[in-house]
Amino acid sequence: MTRTTPPDSRSKDDERRRWPKSVMAAAASVLMLTGCSGAAPNNDDSANEVGLERFMAQELEFGACDASIVDSQPPVPQVVEAAEKTECAMLTVPMDYDNLDGATIEIAISRISATGGNPIGSVLLNPGGPGAAGTTLAPLVNALWTGGPIPERFDIVGFDPRGVGLSTPAIDCYSDEERDADAPLSALGKWTEESARAIVDKCADGSGSEEVLAHLGTRDVARDMDVLRSALGDDKLTYAGVSYGTRLGSVYAEMFPENVRALVLDGAVDPLMDTADRRIQLSEGLQSSFQRFADFCVTQAACPLGTDPAQKTAAVQELLQPLEEEPLMSADGREVGFLAAGEGIVSSLYSEASWPAIIAGLTELKAGRPDALLAIRDGYYGRSDGGEYSNSFEALFAINCLDEERFTEEEMAQLGRDLNEAVPFLDPGSTPPTQDGCEFWPAEPTLGYPYATDIDGLPEVLVVSATGDPVTPHEGGISLADTLGARLLTVEANQHGTIISANACVDGAIADYLIDLELPAKGARCTI
Repeated sequence: MTRTTPPDSRSKDDERRRWPKSVMAAAASVLMLTGCSGAAPNNDDSANEVGLERFMAQELEFGACDASIVDSQPPVPQVVEAAEKTECAMLTVPMDYDNLDGATIEIAISRISATGGNPIGSVLLNPGGPGAAGTTLAPLVNALWTGGPIPERFDIVGFDPRGVGLSTPAIDCYSDEERDADAPLSALGKWTEESARAIVDKCADGSGSEEVLAHLGTRDVARDMDVLRSALGDDKLTYAGVSYGTRLGSVYAEMFPENVRALVLDGAVDPLMDTADRRIQLSEGLQSSFQRFADFCVTQAACPLGTDPAQKTAAVQELLQPLEEEPLMSADGREVGFLAAGEGIVSSLYSEASWPAIIAGLTELKAGRPDALLAIRDGYYGRSDGGEYSNSFEALFAINCLDEERFTEEEMAQLGRDLNEAVPFLDPGSTPPTQDGCEFWPAEPTLGYPYATDIDGLPEVLVVSATGDPVTPHEGGISLADTLGARLLTVEANQHGTIISANACVDGAIADYLIDLELPAKGARCTI
């Protein structure tokens, strides 16, 4: 049953719905998805506990934030105002939790303090990726929740995981010119043995050392999050994570169940699926989302893909596949090939609000102009008007090299064929690559599959899942809720993640849970 909108939240919901759809769509694109089992820390090791205490007990010194915290926000007064009152600090954590006297890492933190007189503590945020910066998410979420009870009772805290954003050292593998040229940023990209070996040196040189590259996985980030919880003065963790953030939250729950107060896991990554199966599931979700877009497209005055929804995949292939061999030139002199144009479409599938942008981009592409799709792709990758990129996707690649399973040449070829079958609108029409880009990474994967199973002592948590999520399909949300014994809130929506939807039903359910630990009724549903 759809939750009734609380009377005191209607004006807030109506006000946020007046924000431009383009702003909400851009905000949705912040929420990104990923792409030898590691052992949990030995909490019975008294010597280790003594060494870790100096990190857990550190006092954070909050002050002015980097200008990027404000500059990266959507041009909405409420969000800019929230960014301007944000304060920032750096958290020191061990680079290697097995060597507490070794090198350290600085984790960037942003905070907007609770406005009420009876604060509960902090709610930590993670926007996904892996590789997305949480410091810039905090002002956006604060603005969307302003007028409701959460910002009154909680400090809203974002953090850039190790290797990401303003944290140091930050992952840096490519020049901006190489990023413009679509340098590979996925283990499934167009790698050769030579380039897969070279990327290790490039990332190590840009990021400080191979040791940095060996300590970026989710299990290390979960340990960092527990240090941050302690440094913020919270006895237990209150957390809201989206997309990859659900993996991080689940791994934290597995490693520190006794330290969990409340977890909101939105846009769930399935903890039971291995790397290959999950990527196929993701691809099937994209194809389903593309078909829903196609059904919408034919209702518009001029759909660039024709009038028959059943032929939309073939129609978009006719536009995209020639770019594999003959890229188009953009107005600013960049070559736009199959990958960049496809990424423009994919990033606009993250939210139904962006579907008109796909129509506009494909209309221009049909006329031989790739600029509209390229502009969407640039926004997805965090490319500035001056041609500078954020490091989010370089960090995504490096983190996934420590989280994801690796493949032989034969396995890569088969996975490529499976993916092309699962998402035919993105089939380039060429032979799939056979080189795993992570093969020569200086450390073995540390996550382990499945993960977060059979956790003892975990309080009941909240999983939120959209029925039309293009990259973390609803089946993954059902699986995560079953695996954790969590309560599932189902949201009828065509979008990835729901926390920043400005929806009173979703916001109300999250507020009830975070503040009073009151879960929605079994079978509860919201509609966006």
